[in-house]
Amino acid sequence: QVQLVESGGGSVQAGGSLRLSCAASGYTYRNYCMGWFRQAPGKEREGVAVFNSDGRTSYADSVKGRFTISQDNAKNTLYLQMNSLKPEDTAMYYCAAEPTYCWRVPPADRFGYWGQGTQVTISS
Repeated sequence: QVQLVESGGGSVQAGGSLRLSCAASGYTYRNYCMGWFRQAPGKEREGVAVFNSDGRTSYADSVKGRFTISQDNAKNTLYLQMNSLKPEDTAMYYCAAEPTYCWRVPPADRFGYWGQGTQVTISS
């Protein structure tokens, strides 16, 4: 049974930083894509960044240069380091996984495994 558990959300002022974590368990696929998505109230869930099992990453244009996705294989944990945060980054952030390859950040419906989400709130 695949479980993805996010943590690290919170409230910070614009310009600040947060690091989100996604602890994965029960995921036995050798080749996979894991990613971070976010959903603001009244908006569709959008992709933020993805990390493939070969280490290739992709980012949404809105976060390039500010966010960094990484993985610690030993800890089975996916991270999202978010710097220079803006009020428009406010959303529920979700971790997702799928046994596929992501050449770019795909739509949310490409992923079958999801965490419960962690809230990020950025004040101006």
